[in-house]
Amino acid sequence: MLNAVMVVDDEGSIRSAVEQWLSLSGFQVQLFSRAEDCLAALPKHYAGVILSDVRMPGLSGLELLAEVQRRDADLPVILLTGHGDVPMAVEAMRDGAYDFLEKPFSPQTLLGSLRRALEKRRLVLENRALHEQADNRARLDATLLGVSRGLQTLRRQVLELAALPVNVLIRGETGSGKELVARCLHDFGPRADKPFVALNCAAIPEQLFEAELFGHESGAFTGASGKRIGKLEFADGGTLFLDEIESMPLAQQVKLLRVLQEQKLERLGSNQSIRVDLRIVAATKPDLLDEARAGRFREDLAYRLNVAELRLPPLRERREDIPLLFDAFARQAAERLNRSLAPLSGAQLSHLLSHDWPGNVRELANVAERQVLGLDEPVQGIDPGQSLAAQQEAFEAQCLRAALTRHKGDVKAVLEELQLPRRTFNEKMQRHGLTREMFVPGS
Repeated sequence: MLNAVMVVDDEGSIRSAVEQWLSLSGFQVQLFSRAEDCLAALPKHYAGVILSDVRMPGLSGLELLAEVQRRDADLPVILLTGHGDVPMAVEAMRDGAYDFLEKPFSPQTLLGSLRRALEKRRLVLENRALHEQADNRARLDATLLGVSRGLQTLRRQVLELAALPVNVLIRGETGSGKELVARCLHDFGPRADKPFVALNCAAIPEQLFEAELFGHESGAFTGASGKRIGKLEFADGGTLFLDEIESMPLAQQVKLLRVLQEQKLERLGSNQSIRVDLRIVAATKPDLLDEARAGRFREDLAYRLNVAELRLPPLRERREDIPLLFDAFARQAAERLNRSLAPLSGAQLSHLLSHDWPGNVRELANVAERQVLGLDEPVQGIDPGQSLAAQQEAFEAQCLRAALTRHKGDVKAVLEELQLPRRTFNEKMQRHGLTREMFVPGS
């Protein structure tokens, strides 16, 4: 139940009396002597009601109403009027005021009007939230493409976590789309209008890491000719995405942990603490707790970062998404390169579905662009025009190639995965013209 009220009146005695009445009735009250101060403190989608006098120095109650209407036409404003202001207040109601109370008014009259206004506000905000959720689901469906169960689960988790003020750790293989998911956590949350700052921890030399993260003052070290704002400070109010967090030097892990604990930082060469409000989204391929046990990552920082965890399934675990993703990438490439889009043959589609995609979505996007450019290499796929026996033979060859590629020519591992006897495996390899050396790196 909503119970927030902003009270605006230049008379201190009125403010005190109204605060006492409302506080005793369970309302959360903010007091302002000037309309300008109320507007400065008014948040977007305010979950409450404004109660304002009409005649005040500076902005009047009517001018306050007009500005509130401009920002949010559904935010209830109740005006307090003297006897001579009643005609003016009636006109204000035509202009959007929720109600007006003539001074002096009884506490019961005030409470009744506020409760009705708050109930109206509750219904408006609930309706907005439902529409926003539906819009967000549609936008996210168009951003994180996929029909597989894993992608449906991921989208649901992203929407839930985007609204929560918690740090998130994203686990996934290289090329699986970790930065895109981090961006969605930012774009679909309350920090969307604030900065999204991305930093790849593996791409920064260790000696420059602290300056990049925390910034520095002029003269802090040799070459520091001017003041520089670090990534942590630049992301204030928004989201800092730390990709490949497992690569962060241990010395900087300690300092990042302190920032997360205290919500403050100091630039290099400065003794002044700067307060920051940010959300950390980190991404990693290995398990950070495994890295901590190996002495390569601080366990306390791992727990700070991993308040919530999202796991991105590799492309080989969601093959049903491949045609949809390939089509989207190919269309984007065709539009960008001003090329026509040729349909995939059955053999090409078969190859896409049977490939193991070690580079994940990033590799698929590259293949789609090469196909648009006409640079794709001939694929050995299944031709739907072949006989059933021929199609079975082609599919068997694809399975063997995929398994040998996955295991880099390790025959024992392939036999275990495909559950084949050695003699049967050798016969199939010979029939399809395959040798293990073809799949051993460097051979």
